[in-house]
Amino acid sequence: MFSPEIVRAFAIGLAVIGAIFLSLGAQFQNDAVTKHHAPIRPRPGSLSLRQIADLLRRPRWLTGTSFLVLAILFQLSALALAPLIVVQPIGAIALIMTSLLNARIYGVRLNPSTFLAIALTTIGVGGFVAVAASSAVAVEMSNGKLLQVVGILFVLLLMFGLLFWRSKGKVGALQYIFGAGVLYGFVASLAKVVIQRIFQQDYDLLTLLALISLIGATVLGGWFVQNAYASGPPDLVIAGLTVIDPAVAVMIGIAILGEAEAASIGQVVSYGVAGIIAITGVLALNKFHPQLKKKDNSEPTD
Repeated sequence: MFSPEIVRAFAIGLAVIGAIFLSLGAQFQNDAVTKHHAPIRPRPGSLSLRQIADLLRRPRWLTGTSFLVLAILFQLSALALAPLIVVQPIGAIALIMTSLLNARIYGVRLNPSTFLAIALTTIGVGGFVAVAASSAVAVEMSNGKLLQVVGILFVLLLMFGLLFWRSKGKVGALQYIFGAGVLYGFVASLAKVVIQRIFQQDYDLLTLLALISLIGATVLGGWFVQNAYASGPPDLVIAGLTVIDPAVAVMIGIAILGEAEAASIGQVVSYGVAGIIAITGVLALNKFHPQLKKKDNSEPTD
């Protein structure tokens, strides 16, 4: 009924809306975690189960969760209409919005370096999505591809478990952000796999395994994110996720799912250049954003 170009453009629009909701959700959840728990903890580390349960009573945290649910729904809708490597990088828009929103809330004036970083991120993500939209192809989700994704995820979960056990709970924000980014990259990939297999009417145990793995990775990744919020502003968390999450998802989409198999050499090079520009912008934003340097203990009202 509609041309593939229109469908992909609509999917990109859905992903942009999802990124906006992601930004709002991150801001509200971060405010709730840092206001009620981070100030009373002697050092950055794991939130206790009691603290996690306490967040369920906080209106600000629940509001943030509602925004994140909306973000997930829009993202899943976008993944149903377009290849993974087209949709997932758009999440970097959440970093730009979070930076602007957080600066507005805390009364921080953004400097020229911050605006340059935002511009680089926008150009990089826009370029990557533009190339992907014209070259990415929809692929069949075979049993072999599904098993590869789930198998790598299980290996990573074992590695995370070993590293956290050896650290004896002394885990910083960057470690939590890295873990969440990797897990969310697999969440997006598994979501794409499950959606595609449902469209293919592959209602079997492997599809159920992928769905269970998706839910497990989502829950664990969410726990990682809450602990990262307790150690710093949402800019830092979103900055890490918008580098690691899309990078992992794009690598899976290209190397395992084969969504870029029709891309020319020039398009592959364009992928790399756009990705480098976007990552440079994210890292620069993390380095130069004034709110990350400002020692301000004021908190927004709940």
